[in-house]
Amino acid sequence: PGVPRHANRLINEKSPYLLQHAHNPVDWYPWGQEAFDKAKKENKVIFLSVGYSTCHWCHVMEEESFKSKEIGEIMNEHFVCIKVDREERPDVDKVYMTFVQATSGGGGWPMSVWLTPDLKPFAGGTYFPPEDGIHRVGFRTVLLRIAEQWKENKDALLESSQRILEALRHTSAIRVQGQESPPPAKEVMDTCFQQLSRSYDEDYGGFSKSPKFPTPVNLNFLFTYWALHRTTPEGVRALQMALHTLKMMAHGGIHDHIGQGFHRYSTDQHWHVPHFEKMLYDQGQLAAVYSRAFQISGDEFFADVVRDILLYVSRDLSDGVGGFYSAEDADSYPTTTSREKREGAFCVWASEEIRALLPDPVEGATQGTTLGDVFMHHYGVEEAGNVDPMKDPYEELKGKNVLIARCSLELTAARFGLEPGRLRALLQECQQRLSSARAQRPRPHLDTKMLAAWNGLMISGFAQAGAALAEQEYVSRAAQAAAFLRTHLFDPDSGRLLRSCYRGKDNSVEQSTVPIQGFLEDYVFVIQALFDLYEASLEQGWLEWALHLQHMQDKLFWDPEGFAYFSTEAGDPSLLLRLKDDQDGAEPTPNSVTVTNLLRAACYSGRMDWVEKAGKILAAFSERLQKIPITLPEMVRATAVFHHTLKQVVICGDPQGEDTKEMLHCIHSVFSPNKVLMVADGDSAGFLYRQLPFLASLERKDGKATAYVCSNFTCSLPVTSVQELRGMLSP
Repeated sequence: PGVPRHANRLINEKSPYLLQHAHNPVDWYPWGQEAFDKAKKENKVIFLSVGYSTCHWCHVMEEESFKSKEIGEIMNEHFVCIKVDREERPDVDKVYMTFVQATSGGGGWPMSVWLTPDLKPFAGGTYFPPEDGIHRVGFRTVLLRIAEQWKENKDALLESSQRILEALRHTSAIRVQGQESPPPAKEVMDTCFQQLSRSYDEDYGGFSKSPKFPTPVNLNFLFTYWALHRTTPEGVRALQMALHTLKMMAHGGIHDHIGQGFHRYSTDQHWHVPHFEKMLYDQGQLAAVYSRAFQISGDEFFADVVRDILLYVSRDLSDGVGGFYSAEDADSYPTTTSREKREGAFCVWASEEIRALLPDPVEGATQGTTLGDVFMHHYGVEEAGNVDPMKDPYEELKGKNVLIARCSLELTAARFGLEPGRLRALLQECQQRLSSARAQRPRPHLDTKMLAAWNGLMISGFAQAGAALAEQEYVSRAAQAAAFLRTHLFDPDSGRLLRSCYRGKDNSVEQSTVPIQGFLEDYVFVIQALFDLYEASLEQGWLEWALHLQHMQDKLFWDPEGFAYFSTEAGDPSLLLRLKDDQDGAEPTPNSVTVTNLLRAACYSGRMDWVEKAGKILAAFSERLQKIPITLPEMVRATAVFHHTLKQVVICGDPQGEDTKEMLHCIHSVFSPNKVLMVADGDSAGFLYRQLPFLASLERKDGKATAYVCSNFTCSLPVTSVQELRGMLSP
């Protein structure tokens, strides 16, 4: 205390990840001209380290290598060292990850890459241990070897880096081939379904043995496949696969049964032992997909999971001004006196802790039963811990329990002679006690960076949940976050989005000295969010802003020669490649989502060139969609929407009228993947009437709220009955 800590240049940054490294002995630079100029002037290799603030192995490499004075001296002497937060700069991350994956066959974070002074990569990997081991070369050795190679064989390294760059340019290009048109929906949908069906885990759900990721893109595809094939055996199987996966995830340890929300992924087949970080983009997508499961099944179980996710986000990932934070870390201190962080420490339990917190006898249960007995049986708690040692190589979870619902409520109730309703109340009481006890533990690090793209995904989650569950407070929270984006992550002078902003002191919101401009994913996920928010709130201002952003996206990112959108805009000399993502992963790839965005935009504006653009994207990805559609399930879904033509469901009525509300409730309660909703309220000066002149010809029948289902601006006969409307909404 009282001794000022050494600080490097990262101390002036806003990113929580960069600030974590601001006291390393390494002379880190942020990505930028100052570092590039130094490398050129001193003719030094650049060492680029990319990670994010809630990344477990990033923490490990920092502890082992970047905090080492000796390794720091080697790095400072031989290299210009640059740190990048991949969540702030996905553009930089993607360019060099493409290189690492192409040259090593794998990827991940932390990413470690060595570049020539003109930023061309020639060596790379992910995590390196500090010293040589039996199977791996150590970081110190790699640093010294590369320094030696640069000294002795610089020309060969430069030549090699140029060859590598040319090869990457060639292999990463996605463009339309000749006169290709969008691939046929039926074949692409069927192939994707068959590929998913083959990889499906019949017992536990999900689409691999381990690790298991939530992959909402797969589940959304299966829901759409079911909606278009609901009378066939394949359609029935698609729905069963999706609902079973969602149930198993919600019962599993990947779901936080005490603090709500979902962890990043499961390390095992059973969804039991997770990697404990929690990401905003998972919560947003899962809130939306569980809302759809509720729409389709009517099962309150799924609605409860939606409420659980949104409670977690509202409580733990929400900024006071309205935005959403990025993530919570997996690692934390087990106690206030601990010197070392452990993965999962905030979330796991020893059996004796639970017994001490839940000693009360349970009235009416079999004799001698305590609350602890009931809770431990239901959530699979074992005296010696329930974590398989194979899933805990560093023994961080030894003797601990990750809660997993092992039984149905009915089975647990029968075991202890209780009514299911009473058991539910008892379990809730237990959860509250454990939650209070957990609140006394040191919390994991919270990444308070706010990203436009991930806020967009979370706004969609709140808006879709608000519509499907008829919960107005969720729609209001979505609108508050959208207003936050317009104030803090949008520049009204240029009409452009910004990528990120940060929590400052006293609840303020701060921006970097040089704000990072929005990338394609920021535009795509925010536009999707604004369409979802319009359909939930019927506020036309969100629609107007969405269409403005779509025009800006076209201007900044469209590839007029090869079709589809680049991930980054042109003109940044520090980016060696302009790429187009080609895989729907933890988040859908922006080109996949933008196909549906463009179709929705055309329905709300009457601009058919946006439909044409959507077709051109599908044409550019046609080969991939036909050969390995399982890599692009969201784009496959969009292919079906493109070929089936969106239905414009128009309600003529007073938005506050009970008859209008009844029709809206009907529309929101039906899962219909190929519809857009609009309300024609008779305000001929309003935004929608200016965009779509045909609305003026639609009127109420007998003074009642009236629905029209239109296709390509040609409308059905008017409908005033909710039952008739429900029948017209099925695909």
